[in-house]
Amino acid sequence: MSQQQQKPLQPPQQQSQQPGIESQMTPLPRAEDHSYQGSGKLRDKVAIITGGDSGIGRAVAIMFAKEGAQVVISYLNEHKDAEETRRQVEQEGRRCLLIAGDIGDAAHCRQIVEQTIRELGRLDILVNNAAEQHPQEHISDISQEQLERTFRTNIFSYFFMVQAAIPHLTAGSAIINTTSVTAYRGSPKLLDYSSTKGAIVAFTRSLALALADQKIRVNGVAPGPIWTPLIPSTFPPDKVAAFGSDVPLGRAGQPEEVAPSFVFLASDDSSYMSGQILHPNGGEVING
Repeated sequence: MSQQQQKPLQPPQQQSQQPGIESQMTPLPRAEDHSYQGSGKLRDKVAIITGGDSGIGRAVAIMFAKEGAQVVISYLNEHKDAEETRRQVEQEGRRCLLIAGDIGDAAHCRQIVEQTIRELGRLDILVNNAAEQHPQEHISDISQEQLERTFRTNIFSYFFMVQAAIPHLTAGSAIINTTSVTAYRGSPKLLDYSSTKGAIVAFTRSLALALADQKIRVNGVAPGPIWTPLIPSTFPPDKVAAFGSDVPLGRAGQPEEVAPSFVFLASDDSSYMSGQILHPNGGEVING
């Protein structure tokens, strides 16, 4: 291997707890493609994005705003990151509501939707995106508490958010679920996380069938290795440094490279797609 290939892709780093903090990452993830010019694909629509304070969620919020959408950001407790996302959305001339709390709680999910309707008057797009992951060497190391917590955040919340949103969605509305490449190829040290991501694929396909007669489209995005706060808050420094090196393109993706998939699925450009998954994953062929 050449010296160039041996260089770390990112500086070794680690954060002590999840959710990670984007402002503490080096380098900062690229959330905004400054060359991107919106064309009104989501003009006057209202979108809820869970986990929208940072990472992929932030990039989606900014790109939705560029396309004319008002945005509601759901997040746990990363207030500084959330405020930065709001600042960038408002730079595009769109409103951005911030709602903090635990989406593993069904009552909080109802509150998110109720506040959205009360303050913005409608709901057109739901992006279920928030997630957590906790690597373990062996299945026996996964505690009951961790298993339940991972499933509650990663898949229960998707059910809770959809249940709360459905009464307000109409024909032409879109639901987009963030799954993962691990749903298709597995991950030996992320057994519970990859299991939830597989559940999201099945949920997406089933919900698409269930809502087809209402003309509500349901699709998903399965990112590969993307440089987000989840990475330094999950893995040890040496793994962080090499993160993304195992895909054909040889690097981690940036959130700004994933966001266009969400714009496509939220807009009328994908009007004949439902139950499908897009794969911005650095060139890994997973046949899913």
